[in-house]
This record gives sequence, C-alpha cells and structure tokens, in this order.
Amino acid sequence: MDEALYQIEDKILDQLEGKFVNITNEEKRRNLIISIAKTIAPDISADRINSIINDINDLGPITQALEDENVEDVMINNTNSIYVYDSKLGQKRLTQSMGDKEDLDRFVKKLKVYATNQAANGNIMDVHLPAGSRVNIVSSPMGYDVTIRNFKRRALSVLDLINNGELDYQIAARLWLYVDGFRVRPANLLIGGMPASGKTTLLNSMFSFFRPEQRIITIEETYELDTSMHENTVRLETSEDLTMEDLVKNSLRMRPDLIIIGEVRGAEANDMITAMNIGKICMGTIHASSTRDVVNRLQHTPMNVPRDIVPVIDALLVVSQVYENNMPIRKVVQMSEISGVETQILLSDLYKFDYKTHTASPILPSVTYRDALARMVGVQPPDILAEERVRAIVLEALNKRGLRDIRSVSEAVKRYYDTPDSLFRELGLSNIAPVIRR
Repeated sequence: MDEALYQIEDKILDQLEGKFVNITNEEKRRNLIISIAKTIAPDISADRINSIINDINDLGPITQALEDENVEDVMINNTNSIYVYDSKLGQKRLTQSMGDKEDLDRFVKKLKVYATNQAANGNIMDVHLPAGSRVNIVSSPMGYDVTIRNFKRRALSVLDLINNGELDYQIAARLWLYVDGFRVRPANLLIGGMPASGKTTLLNSMFSFFRPEQRIITIEETYELDTSMHENTVRLETSEDLTMEDLVKNSLRMRPDLIIIGEVRGAEANDMITAMNIGKICMGTIHASSTRDVVNRLQHTPMNVPRDIVPVIDALLVVSQVYENNMPIRKVVQMSEISGVETQILLSDLYKFDYKTHTASPILPSVTYRDALARMVGVQPPDILAEERVRAIVLEALNKRGLRDIRSVSEAVKRYYDTPDSLFRELGLSNIAPVIRR
C-alpha cells in the first residue's frame, strides 16, 4: 500500500481499538471498517478499502508461527527480534523481524482492536485474538514488547498426552475416576507445575471425562481452557473490576456442579476451599514444583488456607518439563492424595518420576480417595481398582483404533456412561465390562 493509504489505515485502527471484542461476525467487522473509512476519506474506492481490510487482518511476520500447531508462544522483543517456543524443538529465533518502530506501532494497533482490558496506566494491555490466542502487550519508552500464548486449534486429548509421553493409561484412568467419581463423589483436585509446564493442557484434556449433565463454571484471568466439548459451561474472566476472589464467591450462586479455577494464586484459595467444604467439586492449577510445595503454598501468604481444612482436597498432581535426548518433554512427575493432618498435612505418594534416572515408580493404588468413594458407592475398595483397570483398557482400545482426538474421546466416554455394552462391542472388548455401573 502507498503511504497515503497507510495513514488512512492508522486513523481507522485508532477508532477501532477494543471495538472487535463484542463483534464476532466477520461481515459486521468489515462493515464497521468500511463505515469508518468513508468517514475519514469519503471518496475512497472499494479496492482501496479492501486493501486496508486485508492489511488489518495480516499479522505479517508471525502469521505462519500462529498457524503452527507446535508453536506455543510467540515473543516479540520490540524491533530487535522474534522468538517462538516450539513444543518439539524448544525456544528458537525467527529470521523475520518487525521492521522499524512504525511497523511495530501499526502491528500493535491491529492487535488492539481485540483488546479486552487495559491497565490503569495504559501501558499494559491484554488481547484475545479471534482464534483464541492470548496476547500481552507492554509499552515502554523503547516501544512495545508483545507475548502471545498461541491457542491450539485442536485441543490435546488425554490420548494425545499419552502418545506424547506425558502420562500412561493407568494415570489417565485414575484421572478419569477422579473426575467422574461415579456421579456421587468426584475428587477435588489441583494440578501443580511451574510456568509453561503443561498444567492447563492436562486440565483441559480432562474435560472429556466430565459427565454431560454437569454444570461447570470456569474462572480464569485470561481465557485458556477450551470448553467446546461441554455444553453446560459458563466461562468467567477476571477484570479490573472483578477479581478472581469475587468470581469464585459469586460462582456459588450459579448452581455449579464443578468449579474450575484456571490458576489458584491468592485469596480466592480460601473461597475455593469453602466451596469444597459445602460439597462443591473444585479443580484448578497452581504454581508448584511438588505436591508438598502445593500444600505449603496453600498454607502461606497470600493464600493463607488454615492447615486443618486443606484435607478437603483429595488429590494433587504435578507436571513438569523434562529433557530426554536433549528434547523437551512434559510429564506427570508426581501424584499424591491427601490422607489427613497431624503435625503437618499427610501426603500419600502414589507415583513419582525420578529426574536423575528418568524412571518412574509404579503407580500405587489409590487408598484414601478409593476407600471414601467405595463407601459412598456401596462397593468394596477392590471394585474401584478393578473399574480403574477397565477404563485403562478402554482408553488403550480407543488409541489403537485411532479414536484419539478430544472429540472422539469425549463421545466414547459419554457412551461409556450411557451405553457401555455397545461401546465395548464396537471396540472388540467382548470379554470385559464395566465393574461399576452408575
């Protein structure tokens, strides 16, 4: 485009800031641009308007990166460099750059049309792109620094995570039991890990295990969870006026069966524990390097959860990024159940990965949660373990038949709940059946 057209585009972008957040229809967005363009330049031709629209939709040097399923993050360091984090290769620098400051300013203006909020000083902004990617923009005297968490167009299923080496069928089946609880007693569960360890990805894969009739409330600082597999879901996001604590408290008035907190990090931890105490099931993620670290973080500032009520949480998992053959791999590295409190919170380790030897201990049977669940269902504890083994077999059969995407897994799990016999026949599992039918 020529310089005159760029000047018109800049004026259009100034007027569009934040306007596309509530306009999801592409034709309505296009009409808004046309209306603004004709106000600025009444004689502008249709061809020149089309050129502007095409340029507004073009994110230049990062377009290809955002379309790459392996790219998890894009980091634009002003006009200096662009880096991406590739799930298979780790961090790498792109050959492309943002050009000069004028190019970077226009690029940021394109992002700002989707802005959802802005800090009081105007120097920090959050943006959700149409495809779901989350953008953080920081303005400084040097210019802009932009970080984009790339939203996967295809959410990873629990079978994808098994094939990636993050967990195995037995862990997946244990998670299925935790999430399901035979309708009567799903587990209160937290997933710990350091930043970018895969906590949210694992939590998201577990959506396949939720029963269709459950009403789920998700609460996040910025939308990351993909709830498209579950219809009865309310998605809430914090803002300058609504804190995480406010939303967790209010969620209790929304008749939830399950409350999912994207990341537990502050005073909302007490409201989460309160919800658990009154019978609501809660799940979420938390920054921690071990299950003991999860417990310690809950008890200290800024969460300050009283020690005696921490045991309402049933299970803790930790995921971490490890390197095997110089390649980054995410793994479930620890699984524990909270078994009570004496002088400290008692943890029963069910599984642990050894970073030095790159080997894992066998997955021990669930005890505390298993026994509580058996009492509520009215069966013997060994029946719970037998049901867990059956579910592991079902997941393996789905994987072998190539039914491993999140939609296929979700549909198979629903059939397991509703018509398990027909699912077993289809999977060629005629010699086994669910141990516990609920």
